[in-house]
Amino acid sequence: IQWLSIILLQMTPGEIALASGNFTPVTQFILLGFSEYADLQTLFFFIFLLIYAMTVLGNMGMMTLIYIDSRLHSPMYFFLSILSFLDICYSSVVTPRLLVNFLTTDKSISFAGCVIQLTFFVIHVTTESFLLAVMAYDRFMAICQPLHYSSVMTKVTCLQLVAASYGFGGANSIIHTGNVFVLPFCGPNEITHYFCDVPPLLRLACADTATAGNILYIFSALDTLLPASVILISYSLILVTIGRMRSATGREKALSTCASHFLAIAIFYGTVIFTYVQPHGNENGRNGQIVSVFYTIIIPMLNPFIYSLRNKEVKNALRRRLQAYIFPR
Repeated sequence: IQWLSIILLQMTPGEIALASGNFTPVTQFILLGFSEYADLQTLFFFIFLLIYAMTVLGNMGMMTLIYIDSRLHSPMYFFLSILSFLDICYSSVVTPRLLVNFLTTDKSISFAGCVIQLTFFVIHVTTESFLLAVMAYDRFMAICQPLHYSSVMTKVTCLQLVAASYGFGGANSIIHTGNVFVLPFCGPNEITHYFCDVPPLLRLACADTATAGNILYIFSALDTLLPASVILISYSLILVTIGRMRSATGREKALSTCASHFLAIAIFYGTVIFTYVQPHGNENGRNGQIVSVFYTIIIPMLNPFIYSLRNKEVKNALRRRLQAYIFPR
């Protein structure tokens, strides 16, 4: 009896219910994101609605500009159009649901809906992580190996690199979604977040989540640090090549092309690593929620502006399009 009492004292209420067989499986979750700011719900709705509208319009505009302007039909801008598509996708997985929750008292999401949201979110975020590495490799080839660039970065190669990025995204999504939802959920169902994410879901599981937490840490580290290593190596070699350039104009053009890419990378990987690549996870739900806003909502809005404002070719293409519409021949 004493031994049994010690075991029960070390178990959570959910684990006790699970062990005894006296539990009801969770059929829905409650998304509590920003619910502590009851007086600011309407204000938050209009702020996030504006951000989401700018995200969709900005990225759709970037994709359209790249498609219709033949001077932007190069591997770099092809990857940029894919990046814009990914920004729309994973922002749309999260933001519309958040906007609805700002206006309603019912903040529930079905169990199946939570699985679907997490699945597609992980697919697109992981794909973007690897795509950023692909874009860094593309810049390395263009600046450091210009004579071999056209023969290496063919249309087939570009499509294969995008497909590989999506392959990593799909595999990572299967791992993380299975890692979470293989666990039993038998008690608390209030998620201290504005979308179904891995860390807050693990805190609700009615079982020991140590193994699941280690899997999250290991694969999140691989999915961020591996692409980040490719990016750092590529840009280190790019900086060395730029330093050897005799032409000041060439150096300025190369730095201008890479600066916007590196800025977007720094913001994206900084927030993702803070959220997922921690040995014990992000224990503070509120801090994790605030940081998540940056890579799920803010960065998708900023990317089109970062790339367009820092890129002369994009600005020139936009100017040509506007002149063609305002002063048609």
